[in-house]
Amino acid sequence: MIRVLIAAGVALVVSIAIGPRFIEFLRRNEFGQHIREEGPKHHLAKQGTPTMGGLLILFAATVGFLPVNHYPGLRALTVLFTALACGAIGFLDDFIKLTHRRSLGLSGRWKLVLLAVVTAVVGIVAHHLHLSTGVYLPVVDVWVPLSYAWYPFLFLVIGGASNGTNLADGADGLLAGTAIVALFTFTAMNVVSYVRSGRLPTDRNVTKLDLAIVGAALIGAAIGFLWFNAFPAEMQMGDTGSMAFGGALAAFAIMMKVEVLLLLLGGIFVIEALSVMIQVFSFKRFGKRVFLMAPIHHHFEMKAWSETKIMVRFWIVAGLLCAAGFALYYRYYFGH
Repeated sequence: MIRVLIAAGVALVVSIAIGPRFIEFLRRNEFGQHIREEGPKHHLAKQGTPTMGGLLILFAATVGFLPVNHYPGLRALTVLFTALACGAIGFLDDFIKLTHRRSLGLSGRWKLVLLAVVTAVVGIVAHHLHLSTGVYLPVVDVWVPLSYAWYPFLFLVIGGASNGTNLADGADGLLAGTAIVALFTFTAMNVVSYVRSGRLPTDRNVTKLDLAIVGAALIGAAIGFLWFNAFPAEMQMGDTGSMAFGGALAAFAIMMKVEVLLLLLGGIFVIEALSVMIQVFSFKRFGKRVFLMAPIHHHFEMKAWSETKIMVRFWIVAGLLCAAGFALYYRYYFGH
């Protein structure tokens, strides 16, 4: 169990220690964020803020995880791989934005293709691990068999999570904080499962410990990044970080077979994505906007909420949703 704390501590120290130099590197090379003109007007003040801070998160998390866990299990490695792979897609998106000096990067079509490749790798690993191709529905206590449809379902989970987190990255500290809450919940689930899996440490499920360690490493790295990302942000994570967080959360849900709980643990990201979908549908169908601006955190900005107020209140909502998710996990998933 001490390795969980060490992984978090190492990742935290690494991210905070190299953060200032990394920010200076980004500034020196003019790797600054480009702001969409159709966004809130006060966001134009963030033009040029160093971006691609997701590289710092992924580096610190990897350094925190691998040395601590000499023989990591395949499930934990899959979580780390998915985070790194989705982060690489986001990095490509960020790099195109920076080199072309515009707010639009990688096309949506190419993002979907690359996410499909990541999903294929995760699907192969899941097949190798003999994971069930059914989805468990808590409360009603029913398994829904999907057979081969489970693999397209994986694409929906990974693609939906990575795009949902991407949409939430629009206010300083918002995504980093809500992602930390979700990652903490996944880590707590694995810690509890590890402790409950046997009376003696030698009898316990090491896979759960591996997942807890990678979760702790991601948390430590994210907290270190948040140190520099809190309002007013000195650095933005960019799509590199936002898509990496989405990939990590999706992989946790898949490897732990708690796909449905991702709707709660990633509830803020679901709300952000739904707000965009509702806005687009309403405008195209009725010619009216439901929100002042989408995603929904921009709606509150347009209502003159400060970024700090939005950030804290979204953290609170995320905490409540994750608490509900943890309660369902504790009640329904231990026996499955």
